Amino acid sequence: MIQITPQIFIHEDEIEESFIRSSGPGGQNVNKVETAVQLRFKAKESPNLPHAVYNRLVRIAGQKMTKEGVLILTASEFRSQDRNRKAALERLVSLIREATVVPKYRRPTKPTYSSKQKRMEKKTQRGAIKKNRGRVSRSDY
Repeated sequence: MIQITPQIFIHEDEIEESFIRSSGPGGQNVNKVETAVQLRFKAKESPNLPHAVYNRLVRIAGQKMTKEGVLILTASEFRSQDRNRKAALERLVSLIREATVVPKYRRPTKPTYSSKQKRMEKKTQRGAIKKNRGRVSRSDY
C-alpha cells in the first residue's frame, strides 16, 4: 500500500511498470540496459481515488492522462532503474497529493462606491491634463 494522504491509499497492483531504453548519458550501457521507467496508473478505475480528486487529477495531469483515464509517467533522469522507479513513483504521489487540494472558492465582489468616485475623479483630472496639451498659438507667446 502506498499512502498518499491519511485517507487515500493506492495498492501496488494498481500501478503497472514497464522498462524502456533511456536516452542521454550512460556510455556503452545506454544501448544495452533498459533503465527508463514508464509508470501506468489506471486512475479512473481506482476504487481508492475519490471522484472529485480524479477530476482535479485529469486537469492537473494534462497530456499525461489518456482518454481512458490512465496516467502515464516516464522517468529517465537517472542511470539506474531503481532510482528511476522511485522518481516516477514520487512524481505520481505528488500529482495525486496536488489533486487532493480543494481550490479556494472565489467569491465575486463589486467595487465600492468610494472607489468608483475616486476612479472617476482621476479620469477627469487626467482628461483635463490632456485637454491642455496641443498646438501653441501666437497668442500664447
